[in-house]
Amino acid sequence: MGFFEQEEKKLIFRENGETVWVETWGNDSLRVRSAMLSDVAEGSVALLENSKDTQSKAAIAIEEWEASITNGNIKAVLTVQPWGHALQMAFYNGKGELLLREISNGGALTRKARHFKPLQGGDFRLKVSFEGQPGEKIYGMGQYQQERMDLKGCNLELAHRNSQASIPFYLSNRGYGFLWHNAAIGEVSFGENVMTWVAESTRQMDYWITAGDTPASIEEHFADAVGKAPVMPEYGLGFWQCKLRYYNQQQVLDVAAEYCRRGIPLDVLVIDYYHWPRCGDWRFDEEYFPNPAEMVQKLHDMGIETMVSIWPQVDWRSENYEEMKQQGLLVKSNIGIDVQMLFHGNNVFMDATNPRTRAYVWEKCKKNYADLGIHTFWLDEAEPEFTTYEFDNYRYHAGPVASVGNIYPREYARLFYEGQKQNGQQEIVNLIRCAWVGSQKYGALVWSGDIMSDYADFRKQICAGIHMGVAGIPWWTTDIGGFHGGWIENEDFRELLVRWFQFGAFCPVMRLHGCRQPATQIVNKAGEVREQTGADNEVWSFGEEATPILVKYIQVRERMRDYTRELMREAHEKGTPIMRGLFYEFPEDEACWDCKDAYLFGSDILVAPVCHEHAFGREVYLPAGANWTCVSTGMVYEGGQSVWVDAPLDTIPLFLREGRQQYLLEMLG
Repeated sequence: MGFFEQEEKKLIFRENGETVWVETWGNDSLRVRSAMLSDVAEGSVALLENSKDTQSKAAIAIEEWEASITNGNIKAVLTVQPWGHALQMAFYNGKGELLLREISNGGALTRKARHFKPLQGGDFRLKVSFEGQPGEKIYGMGQYQQERMDLKGCNLELAHRNSQASIPFYLSNRGYGFLWHNAAIGEVSFGENVMTWVAESTRQMDYWITAGDTPASIEEHFADAVGKAPVMPEYGLGFWQCKLRYYNQQQVLDVAAEYCRRGIPLDVLVIDYYHWPRCGDWRFDEEYFPNPAEMVQKLHDMGIETMVSIWPQVDWRSENYEEMKQQGLLVKSNIGIDVQMLFHGNNVFMDATNPRTRAYVWEKCKKNYADLGIHTFWLDEAEPEFTTYEFDNYRYHAGPVASVGNIYPREYARLFYEGQKQNGQQEIVNLIRCAWVGSQKYGALVWSGDIMSDYADFRKQICAGIHMGVAGIPWWTTDIGGFHGGWIENEDFRELLVRWFQFGAFCPVMRLHGCRQPATQIVNKAGEVREQTGADNEVWSFGEEATPILVKYIQVRERMRDYTRELMREAHEKGTPIMRGLFYEFPEDEACWDCKDAYLFGSDILVAPVCHEHAFGREVYLPAGANWTCVSTGMVYEGGQSVWVDAPLDTIPLFLREGRQQYLLEMLG
């Protein structure tokens, strides 16, 4: 009896209690699973259902000590090593070039490529190790707050935090993409010698790998495997106004009316948090919003959509807390007092992984928001933001947070998407602070969290937007100007805001937000201190020099609607990122793989934000393989070189790829 067997179109290995399955899963792609002392579990935490068409493409060959499975452009070779009969797996493209290989057992070292360390209760701490490949560059993995493009050499936490979204898919310049198909809390180390993935508590190993000749083909395979964004509503293409926070109904209407009076296009006006009495009430506070239905109708009459903030926290004093606790609709703390976040009271989180919770919360939000004509929601605190981030102390309906915790933001997005669909809404976009694999199919527009109002964080957002696109999240945005620390009378902050605003015009969604200073304390009629309201944050709030520049870029955004609509359609149909690293379109140009301060907005507009203090020009690298037209000067440059561009305060360096430059020049004005 040998090590290998074939069951339908699966290649199976068994030895010393371990069972490994390798099977085709999509075009040019394979799914690999392994279990210790148990059967490999069916089902999927993120991958869509496998099609019989791709299953039929498997070509399996079995010998005594080696076996292989081929699916189009990818081939897995499984080799039994003589010392200890350990299995080593390697993956190759259609040209026979090595893509990725597990570490060997090292002979006398007896290392384990798949190391299952038993935990009490039946789970394992799993560590899976691959060889480091010389010259490899790695992109994706979601949103980590660092000014870095190539992730080779990085150690990353596989867990969500405020401003960190862990999406464990990466694209390699070696021509493959890899998904760690596991929602457990863990870590990954992209070391030079060894690449190691760790799940702190799991039942089995599960990953997916695809091969492609271009980054675009890899991304399209990934999108086919995990899902694509829906069609972006038309109001997602324009400008969104927000601040912390419009605290009453009259403020909201006054701001909207002023935009209309000035003739400044505005698609969405956002009502931030604590418009409710208590977290978990999911309704307007009558003291500050006495007639929300009338408010929403007046905004609609002005052509403006209303967005409202939703928090998943439930205050102990909420009108819904006792019922939700009794019904088992809340996240549970394993030990200690059941307080999961301290903010304006003791809070626990609603359990978005529980279908009964999703139905309960949507029913509240339908009655109190959707039935008023509100079509888009701001799903804040989506990690969720546990005060201590002690992940092993919490438990969801879906399982212990240590084992499944990273699915929470996706299920939170799912709650609203499925509710809105059931309510008859066809086009859906909801702003959310975190994401996991597959969030995009639930209309998730991810923003980068509560970042600082400084140039260092500004530069990090350029990298974050590119990585999120690689990780399958095409709808992404930031708080223009940053969230914390922006004093509106400070000239340096005003300059930063203008530069960030220019960048925002070339993000998938353009949204102005922030906790502007100085803030004003709010006290209700009962004498209770409510959440503060920040200083003004409208485009006319930052001085006479800034206002016309900000309005100019809103108008640029308006003129780009046809182009942006094209990009949204590509994201919907093929999973194509909207913000693209230069390497995405120009993979043959090695210099493009290292650029961290410029990107392509779609395939034709190269955007080079001015992201250093008091800078009024910058150097821009133009990818080889095309000619480029500078928008501000009209000069044409051959690609494959760096050029200096002057950039006074009203100018962001933009270059247009040859082919559509005349159309784009007219559009950009």
